[in-house]
Amino acid sequence: MVPKIHKRGTRTIGLLYYLYGPGKAEEHVDPHLVASWDHAAPDPGRDPETTYKHLQQLLDQPLALFDEDERPKKHVWHLSVRNGPADRILSDQEWGDVARRMVAAAGIDDPEQGAGCRWVAVRHADDHIHILATLVREDGYRPDLDFDAVRVQAEARRLEQELGLRRLNPGGGTAAKRPTSAERHKAARQGRERTPREELRETVRRAVAGAESEKEFFDRLGAAGVVVRTRVAPSGDLLGYTVALPGDVNAQGEPVFYPGSKLGPDLSLPRIRERWSGRRTSRVAEQSVPSGPASARRRASTALWQAVLVMDGADDGVAAAYIAAAGEVLDALAKTSAAHTRRELREAAFVFERASRSHVRAEHGHDRALRQAARDLVYSGPALGRGEDGATTAMVIDAVFFLVTVAAHWHGKKAHAQQAAAAQLAAEHLRTAYRAAAAQPMGVLAVRGRSLALPVLRPQILRVREALPSALAEQVLAEAGWAALAATLADAEAAGYDATALLADAAARRELASAESVSDVLVWRLRRAADLPADTQGTPLPDGGSVLSDPARRKAGNPAAKGPQSRRR
Repeated sequence: MVPKIHKRGTRTIGLLYYLYGPGKAEEHVDPHLVASWDHAAPDPGRDPETTYKHLQQLLDQPLALFDEDERPKKHVWHLSVRNGPADRILSDQEWGDVARRMVAAAGIDDPEQGAGCRWVAVRHADDHIHILATLVREDGYRPDLDFDAVRVQAEARRLEQELGLRRLNPGGGTAAKRPTSAERHKAARQGRERTPREELRETVRRAVAGAESEKEFFDRLGAAGVVVRTRVAPSGDLLGYTVALPGDVNAQGEPVFYPGSKLGPDLSLPRIRERWSGRRTSRVAEQSVPSGPASARRRASTALWQAVLVMDGADDGVAAAYIAAAGEVLDALAKTSAAHTRRELREAAFVFERASRSHVRAEHGHDRALRQAARDLVYSGPALGRGEDGATTAMVIDAVFFLVTVAAHWHGKKAHAQQAAAAQLAAEHLRTAYRAAAAQPMGVLAVRGRSLALPVLRPQILRVREALPSALAEQVLAEAGWAALAATLADAEAAGYDATALLADAAARRELASAESVSDVLVWRLRRAADLPADTQGTPLPDGGSVLSDPARRKAGNPAAKGPQSRRR
């Protein structure tokens, strides 16, 4: 059940005409009253003798208690309450009870307080009602509407439980402003998939991803084709910005501008500047751009995996910074992804936006590695979706999936219901994107694994049973991805690593219960840790960026550092 308080108005009669009219697309069916302040208000929908003017005069009668100059300028309160498509259809009586509960919760008309405002509830569709109220009580006082939106949301959660409706997650006050119905209708007329507000939010988030200065941020916005207008103080200091989509104009033909804060609470200029406050000033911040998409993706997967390993034990502010920076990595991935993964990565970034904010303030500075990863992804250019960059795309999606899953668990522990749900939905989009990205490289690895000679294959089977718990080992050996893992273990052994220790470490580093294919996860962890090429038809990257510094690596030695002799067992 979704209650929505609309902007206050000045004309009761105008809203009545809309509620009882045909609708903007002839969608209103059988408009009629289901409840009113006195249980006996005349109904223009069912009584042919009653006019809209008659009902309007009754609703606005308390305004006569005020002189003309003392009346509230905007006296029309409007609340819509809508059920989801999967909910059962409520009867008129049930909708009437919902209306009475809602006006009591909001402070419009509480029977226990005696005098209240005059109001009516109109139903013109199966799934929702509209409540119209005059914001002057019968005794001449004005209602207390402080936090009315919070109160009606809380009442909606109680009604969902009592009426057996789908229970929605309570909000936390950190969500971005939703598009208005007018914006949605306008987007539909223009054939847009999303409203300008949503398109601009996505564009601004992509411009922020990995940016390190105001100039870079605004240059990216300009390159994205949006219209930017800045607000400057008399001193010359930049105070804020607004953005508009080309071609999105109002009735006067002027561009419709949105301030960053109205696109998302974290997209105001002061909040964006907070991300830059933690950046390095050393040569690390001036690090050269990776040589290509594959290198950038390999580095990003390393940074993401480091974040996964420390998230569970991190302070709340640090965890919040990692989650916010993970949103930047997702935005950068969506911007640079190949066609076959683009849509799902874009959807993952779009829904994870809600999970990237909470009331826990991020302690920026701890997120440098992830923000640098986002920057590298943006400046390394788009991936082709094949070869090494296609395989490393699967590798980085695998890593970001685990960080998003950890974020969902963290939000769940904090009772951030909407953020946890958003992270879980993003994880599902990432699963789909992973399948598309991994099909080709995992297929090549599987062919290699199936072609291994028995003297090479048997030690890999023993290795799995030695390194993993028995139940997990048998699960891995039965999976379709086992052949790809066998090839990877053989590659690690050929590179001079203690593949058994490497495998045991890869499995112990993080839970595997959320993995759709454990063997797939282990393949990418091993190939990243051992600096093996993601695309097995290629050659190892000189700047692979391995971060393995644990006992398994020390036992095996670093082949790149010790030379060819260290690769011999």
